[in-house]
Amino acid sequence: MSFAEKITGLLARPNQQDPVGPEQPWYLKYGSRLLGIVAAFFAILFGLWNVISILTLNVGCLVAGIIQMVAGFVVMLLEAPCCFVCIDKVNDIADKVDSKPMYFRAGLYCAMAVPPIFMCFGLASLFGSGLIFATGVIYGMMALGKKASAEDMRAAAQQSYAGNATPQTTNDRAGIVNNAQPFSFTGAVGTDSNV
Repeated sequence: MSFAEKITGLLARPNQQDPVGPEQPWYLKYGSRLLGIVAAFFAILFGLWNVISILTLNVGCLVAGIIQMVAGFVVMLLEAPCCFVCIDKVNDIADKVDSKPMYFRAGLYCAMAVPPIFMCFGLASLFGSGLIFATGVIYGMMALGKKASAEDMRAAAQQSYAGNATPQTTNDRAGIVNNAQPFSFTGAVGTDSNV
């Protein structure tokens, strides 16, 4: 068994039907899940650090730390439900979120990561919530899908150009306004010999 197969086996859920789709590379599917687990761990850790800041009477950081810890637990619940075997409905919740489109998860992660950064701007909230935001960005890129090949894009461009009755001009004189006058360069008319 190769190293990649071991990692894939560790990150796969039981009875998983490939929620991302076959067009996504394996390193994006399992890398996003691994980044989510690491992000959740650091969000909980640095959220606890922000909660301890109540000793300096900073209530904004206390609330931001609590929100960051809750966000870390939610991300851990959705990415690695095996960590919460003592809670009954965790697998049902994770399966329900897995059945939704990828952009739902991307929006959820990005929305949960932003408030702690604005409430208590510091290295702890920036790093902990930033990793959750990065996980949301990766899920958002996966929701956009794979880029088309160069041949497919050329064929689509030729097809759209063939559908136009009037070809568009792309010369240097084409401007935004139809009646715009071209710029002219006026150099020095005469030289001053008294200088």
